[in-house]
Amino acid sequence: MLDTENQEGQNVSEPNKLRWPMLIPFVALCAAAIAIGQAFPPGPWYETLKKPGLAPPNWIFGVVWTPLYCMIAVAGWLLWERSGRSTATILWFVQLALNAAWSWIFFGLHSIGGALVEIVVLWLAIGATIAAAWRVSHAAAMLLIPYWAWVAFATLLNFAYWRLNG
Repeated sequence: MLDTENQEGQNVSEPNKLRWPMLIPFVALCAAAIAIGQAFPPGPWYETLKKPGLAPPNWIFGVVWTPLYCMIAVAGWLLWERSGRSTATILWFVQLALNAAWSWIFFGLHSIGGALVEIVVLWLAIGATIAAAWRVSHAAAMLLIPYWAWVAFATLLNFAYWRLNG
C-alpha cells in the first residue's frame, strides 16, 4: 500500500499497492530462523542415530529450505500488507517461531520425542496460518502450501527417527 493524501490532507493507503521495502523485515525474520537452525547443526550425536530408509541425503535440506524460506517471507509480507496485525499475521509469526525452535529441540537438546511433539504443533500452526491467510490473501496461502507439505514429510521423518532411536 502506498500512502497518499485524501482531500482533507490526511494520509490514506491505496488498496492493492504493496510497499516493497516492508518485505525486508520478513526476509530478516526468516534469516533469523535460519540462523537459529544453523546454530544447532546435526553434529556427532546425529551421526550415531539409526537412519530411516526415507531419510534424504543431508544436502537436500538446504536445497529445499532455501526456496521455502523465501516463500514464507513473501507470504508473511503479503499478510502484513493486506491485513496488518491480523489473526493470519499473528499465526505467521507463531509458525516461524515454532519452525526456529525445532532445530534447538532436536539437535540442541537431542530430544527426538520432544521435537516430534513440536513439529506436529508446527504443522498444525502452518495449517491454521494457511486457513487464516486464505481469507486475506490467496497468494500468501498458496505460498505456504509447499512448506506445509515439506513439514508433513519432516514430521514423518521425525517420527521414523523416534521409532528407531527412542
